[in-house]
Formats: sequence, C-alpha cells, structure tokens
Amino acid sequence: GPPVRFLHGQRILEAGGNAFDAALGALCAATVCEPLLTSLAGGGFLLARPAGSEPQLFDFFVQTPRHKRAEAELDFYPIVADFGTAVQEFHVGWGSAAVPGVVAGLFEAHEALGVLPLGEVVAPAVALAREGVEVTTYQARLSRVLRPILDVSKGAMGLVAPAGPERHRPARAGERAVHPEMADTLEALAREGRRWFYEGEPAQRLVEACRTRGGQLTAGDLRDYPVCRRRPVHCRAFDADFWFNAPPSPGGSLVAFSLALLEPLGMEAAAWGEPESRLAVVRAMAAANRLRAVTQREALDDALASEWLSDECLAEWRAHALPDQCFTRGTTHLSVADEQGNLASLTSSNGEGCGHVVPGTGVMLNNMLGEEDLNPDGFHRWQPDARLASMMCPTIARLPDGSEVALGTGGANRIRGAVLQVLLNLCAFRMPIADAVTAPRMHLEGDTLSVETGLTPEALARLVANWPDNAQWPEPHLFFGGVHAAERLADGSFRGAGDPRRDGVVALSE
Repeated sequence: GPPVRFLHGQRILEAGGNAFDAALGALCAATVCEPLLTSLAGGGFLLARPAGSEPQLFDFFVQTPRHKRAEAELDFYPIVADFGTAVQEFHVGWGSAAVPGVVAGLFEAHEALGVLPLGEVVAPAVALAREGVEVTTYQARLSRVLRPILDVSKGAMGLVAPAGPERHRPARAGERAVHPEMADTLEALAREGRRWFYEGEPAQRLVEACRTRGGQLTAGDLRDYPVCRRRPVHCRAFDADFWFNAPPSPGGSLVAFSLALLEPLGMEAAAWGEPESRLAVVRAMAAANRLRAVTQREALDDALASEWLSDECLAEWRAHALPDQCFTRGTTHLSVADEQGNLASLTSSNGEGCGHVVPGTGVMLNNMLGEEDLNPDGFHRWQPDARLASMMCPTIARLPDGSEVALGTGGANRIRGAVLQVLLNLCAFRMPIADAVTAPRMHLEGDTLSVETGLTPEALARLVANWPDNAQWPEPHLFFGGVHAAERLADGSFRGAGDPRRDGVVALSE
C-alpha cells in the first residue's frame, strides 16, 4: 500500500483541511520518513493556486549567512557516496549549512492559505514520529548510499537507526525507526510558534554549536530569515498555461524557455517515439543548458527571465541553437489538488544533510553551502545574506482540455529536464498523466546524453549518432528524477501519478 507519509496528507483532507493543509502536513511527515533528503532545517518552495485566484509562490529556500568564516576554521569536508553504477562527492560538516527556511515557510504558508489549526496539520506527523516508520527498500538503499553522512555523528545515525539497541547502524527494509525528539519538536512548533525555532532554545543551541564547531550561522541569521512571496514565471505554449518557480532560481525560467523554443515545431503532429521528436527535446535541453551557461555570472531576476522568453531571444536560439548535432540531489516533492479547486505544488530539500542535527530537535541540518550545483563559482564564494538559487521547479499547468495539474520532482540538475518532458507528454502528446510520468526520459549533462530504456531502435540510433558520448540505462532509475503529480480534471474528478523511479504513490480521499 501507499507509504504512511502520504496517507497522512490524505487524512488531513478527510478531516476538512484543504490542499495547502495537506501539502504542509505531508511535508512534516516527509521530514520524519526521509530525514536526510528533506528537513525542517532545509529549504523549499510552495507554488500555490487558491481556487479562483492567480498562482503565488512562497520561496522559503535557504539563505547564505551574513558573514563568512575563515576557511581554515570551517568544519567543511568531502565524503563520497557510492550509487553502485557511479560515485559522487558531497561536502558536509557544520560549515556546509545555510540558514534554514522550511519552518518559516510552514508558518507563513499556513497562515496565508490553511484552514485547519496548525496543531491538527502537524499531528499526523507527530504520531508517525512517535509510533515509528517502517523503512522501505528504497529508503534502506538511500541509507546505504549516504552511509558516510550518517557516520558523521550519532545524531545523524539516530535518524535512521532501528528501534532497540542497535543504534549504530541504519534500519534495514522492514525494520522500524522511531523519532521521539522530532515528535517533540513538531509539537513545540505548533504550540510555541515560529520564533521558538529561530530565536528560542533550538536556535541558541545551533548558534553555539556553529560557533564552537566550525559552522557559520549566527543568531541574526536565524532571527531575520525572510520568506519571499514572488510572482511565478508564466508561459503559454501548446495551448496550455504553465506557472513555474521564479527568479532568482533559474529552473522554472529554463523550462519555460524550452517549451517556448519547442512550441512552433509542430510536435503535436508527431508520435512521442519518433526520432525527430526525441531529437527536438534533447536539442531544447542543450539550448537551455547553454543559455544558463552563458548567463551564469548574471543574477537571474524578472527582467532577465523575461528577456529569455522574448520573441527576439527565442528566434535567435531557434536559428542557431538547434542544428542536427548539439554537443554541448536529494529533494522531496508533494502535489495536492482538492475539490474546492485549490492546487499545491511543494518541493523541499535538505541537500543530503550536513551530518549533524540541530541539538535537541532530532532535525538534520542542511548542507546547501556544500552542494556543487548551488555553488557554481566554487565553494565559499557565495554572496553573504542572499537567497541561494535552486533548480527546484514546482509547477502548475492548465491543460488544453481544461484540467489542471500540480507537479514537480527531485533530481538536482535533472529536475528541469524531467519537468519539461512530462509537460510535453501531457500537452504535446496528450498522454494520460500516469503514462506521461512513467514514459522513458533523457538527460543531457555537458556532452553526455543519458537515455532510459524504452525508446524505439530508430530513435535511439538517431540519438546515439548525434551524441556519441552517451549512457544507456537498462531500466528506469531515480537518476532521472521522480515526478509526482496531482490532476483535477475539468469534470471535477481527480487523477494522479507517483513516479515509481522514486517510490512515488497516489492517495485519493473519499
């Protein structure tokens, strides 16, 4: 059956909550179930479309500290995670943590859009933390991959350790992990409010740990953390309307650019698997990669995002960026649609976690200052007191048939390609939502094209001829993201899709 964390979102709907209550409650439950990938001490975005209103974006992603500590004083170092087919380096330690935003986002979004008391929203997650989580095969595999981070501290290992005496190892599939400190933290948040986390005892302990153990967060960083309310990026293509994450995060603008680039090519007349349609998608991905590369040094704002979508810019890229040959992390997503017409698309991340918990809370602290994707100019070169830019791309779409979809994915720099391909499947190729999510995907990284199994031999041959540096994956894989979607059809009924690549599920309330 569906993992219990998603059933908690369903129960909030059945208790009279709306889509925003359910998304926030499921986020809290996800921090219990996946404490490395998402956390109250991480960051995220909520793209919300209240019924009858325009979409709005709550940006509660992480912020850089106001002051940089000397590199020699930092607790900041690499670990290597073994994914079986590849290894990847991450940087962890107290010095890798940016200012967390999830708690602030939880309170601001709930105050603006929720209908249930916050205590009722977090109550299912509290119960889950106290009763324990039965670890799935997927979660056990993640613990094995990220074992070097778990080994950093007893607090980190305790987040995934089995109930009982063997607290020195991650729980295996089928074993139960309990989180009493996290349950206490969620209850205290509902009772005491946002200031308890950012100025009270948790903040004081965190600041002292950073001061004495090589971190960079100060009392002022925590106290003054802002949630930013932004206008989403809007794009119209393929007779559909799309709303995406906004600057300074580039992911949404790049997906909008790719859709606008592809829209005049008449893809609707082609079958999904035809070689030309597959080539066009990868060429658009290549163009988006190069567009971001040539503007990397510019801070993305609304003006630059509008320039990317201008007729002049698109015409230039269509003329020069689509030749026959174009060489060129841990995140959680929740989508909710309710019967009132509200849509919620919420993406959050903790990176992989810095290896330490906020003292006394059972909450893993993020490692966003140690994420290479978020620090393209190199580590320790971030601008002080600034919102980090993210590739996370919560999305809302109004489709040509009148249905509305909330979707998003994890997957670091694979996020925008996964979102783009699912949207094309829905709008250009008119697939049902489950087929749109499970269809084989592609990802272009530099000159290397990765392709999931399932393409026709003809399409695969054309792609390989154009991208000789390629990796052919024998089965669907979490590398290509996990797009989770909720759809409200024009007749008021509902459908959804949980991506099997990342253990995704769908729950429908009665």
